Amino acid sequence: MTDAERDERTDRLTHTTSEGDAAMVDVGAKPDTARRAVARGTIHLRESTVAAVRADEIEKGDVLTTARIAAIDAVKHTWETIPLCHQIPVTNVDTDFETGADRVTLTVAVETVGKTGCEMEALQGVTTGLNTVWDMTKAAEKDEAGEYPDTAIEDVRVVEKTKREL
Repeated sequence: MTDAERDERTDRLTHTTSEGDAAMVDVGAKPDTARRAVARGTIHLRESTVAAVRADEIEKGDVLTTARIAAIDAVKHTWETIPLCHQIPVTNVDTDFETGADRVTLTVAVETVGKTGCEMEALQGVTTGLNTVWDMTKAAEKDEAGEYPDTAIEDVRVVEKTKREL
């Protein structure tokens, strides 16, 4: 890459200085706006595991309640775990679990009023919530070799992002 190409690329990047060093984006001059982001993801489990989750028969306790708390806590602490992510004033977090025969889908909606969006917070809530489901159900999911052949977290994505002027 030539110096000119590197300079052009660096000028387009928002999280780097002109020297190419990592930097937090300065959002100080941006106006406050109401923002909402919704993320969703799914964990695939054995049908017997999902049935045990529904019946509250998992040895570690109430899986979905624990995962809900984990998701909300993760939203509130996103800025501590993702480099260059701003600490934002979270005004609301909604979590919704749907259970299918062999899966649990988690949707996390995050709202804020501020200068930057909340997509990373919604994604962090989903991944931490689903990781908590995995952690709490892993004894039921392990096969004879101690592996997780049927367990997978998939399709984590932002499904909605809105911004409105105040």
